[in-house]
Amino acid sequence: MRALPPELTLHSAATWEGVPARIAYRIGRLRQEVFVVEQECAYLDLDGRDLDAGAVQFWAQDANGEVAATLRLLPEDRQELGLRSIGRVATAPAWRGHGVAATLLEAALAECAGHPVLIHAQSYLTKWYAGFGFVTSGPEFLEDAIPHTPMRRG
Repeated sequence: MRALPPELTLHSAATWEGVPARIAYRIGRLRQEVFVVEQECAYLDLDGRDLDAGAVQFWAQDANGEVAATLRLLPEDRQELGLRSIGRVATAPAWRGHGVAATLLEAALAECAGHPVLIHAQSYLTKWYAGFGFVTSGPEFLEDAIPHTPMRRG
């Protein structure tokens, strides 16, 4: 797995209740800053999926508890046993280009232990996700007026 910048540490919690309250707040704030404010997508980020049994939160934080990046790994209740999905991948602007999201993604994929993983990638990031073994699995679609591409690994 790639190393984080030395001022950051990687964390995960197998339940939302396992995320310290201040960190949960900062994760939510970062997701709002990226998706709602920066990308201008007015939607309910707190969709209940963070509370799903089997949901795992990943984040990188600095010594002051500021969250640099986050993502969530979710179980998918579909016909395929062990299917997981990754979403809510968000990196603070100051940490983009430093490999933080890549480290979180690698940690989440390691957690999947060879099970198939889905992602609805923002289309401009498909080559980046392909570098982690994801392949396009369907046609491009619009979500909140942003082009997305379904991708699958495994």
